[in-house]
Amino acid sequence: MRPSPTLGVEEEYLLVDPTTRDLVADPPPDFMAECKERLGERVTPEFLKCQIEVGTPVCADIGEARRHLTALRRCLIDAAERHGMSLIAASTHPFADWGAQKHTEAPRYDMLDADMGGAIRRMLICGMHVHAGIEDPDLRIDLMNQTRYFLPHLLALSTSSPFWSGHDMKMKCARLGIFDSMPRTGVPDRYESWSEYERTVERLVKAGVIEDSSKIWWDMRPSARFPTLEMRITDVCTRLEDALCVAALYQSILRMLARMKDRNMRWRIYPRLMLEENRWRAERYGCTKSMIDLGRGECVPFAALIEELIELVAEDAAALGCQDEVRHARTILKRGTSACWQLEVYGDARGQGAEHDEALKAVVDMLVRETAADLPA
Repeated sequence: MRPSPTLGVEEEYLLVDPTTRDLVADPPPDFMAECKERLGERVTPEFLKCQIEVGTPVCADIGEARRHLTALRRCLIDAAERHGMSLIAASTHPFADWGAQKHTEAPRYDMLDADMGGAIRRMLICGMHVHAGIEDPDLRIDLMNQTRYFLPHLLALSTSSPFWSGHDMKMKCARLGIFDSMPRTGVPDRYESWSEYERTVERLVKAGVIEDSSKIWWDMRPSARFPTLEMRITDVCTRLEDALCVAALYQSILRMLARMKDRNMRWRIYPRLMLEENRWRAERYGCTKSMIDLGRGECVPFAALIEELIELVAEDAAALGCQDEVRHARTILKRGTSACWQLEVYGDARGQGAEHDEALKAVVDMLVRETAADLPA
């Protein structure tokens, strides 16, 4: 019943003009052509032309995921620079106007535009998705039910969207508030079996409201294409090391829960209302304040919860060879997430006399630097 240790990571990035620091609404066609020539199916356009997505192949371990993500980020940064652009890994742009963006011309995106209207047009947001291989479909559902508890913890470690359309949203993750205007989002429901989940999907398909389960955009879902459980709640991490930490923690949590199942144990299933409350706290405060320990029924400093989690999955991280990546969560707590840095850069610039617009441009400059910071030249 143990899931395989395989994983895959998808990341979405934004293309910016290095002069204006605004988004490039209509990138040169040669840019995507070059990326496709070099990376093939590992790179794809997104709904908005200013976005680009990469995905690793199936990776045997976190070390292989590191090699692929490093190469993918480096390739896109270099290609963007050759075409007069910069690349940032952040879930929102500090000041770009979503209404000024253009959507990619393709049948799939035209259909989304026709179906979703304004909800899809303002999806000027980027995320990171992690697929973990779980071959048994009933185990996939069982682990989804239990892992929902830890989704806010992963989100809090990844936050990179404090600004929206030039406004400080007073949140570390503004992205989910935007994404939740789409249907079929949020914490997934609890299902007793794979069969029950399939019946639910089939009823929606039969009703004609979705074509398949790929149109279910929960924070975590059984993949429609692969034998994986796909974690989708997290912001895209500006630093590569932070992204690898989140992926390693997710993989270790799944292995820990599967190991508990081998001993006829399981994580307690809590009401969705309580899970959603921690999700909100992760959106609002990121890793800087407290989260509810649902077992104790009280708010606990987030740092204490992460220490408990690192200890809880220590055996599994060792078995998966990702102890260093899991322990990197302590570094994130110490120096903050991308959202923390963005707010700090903005505040420092304003404190030094910069106007609001110039301070936001300073945030973009920092994001360009930090997106490439972990990568070899």
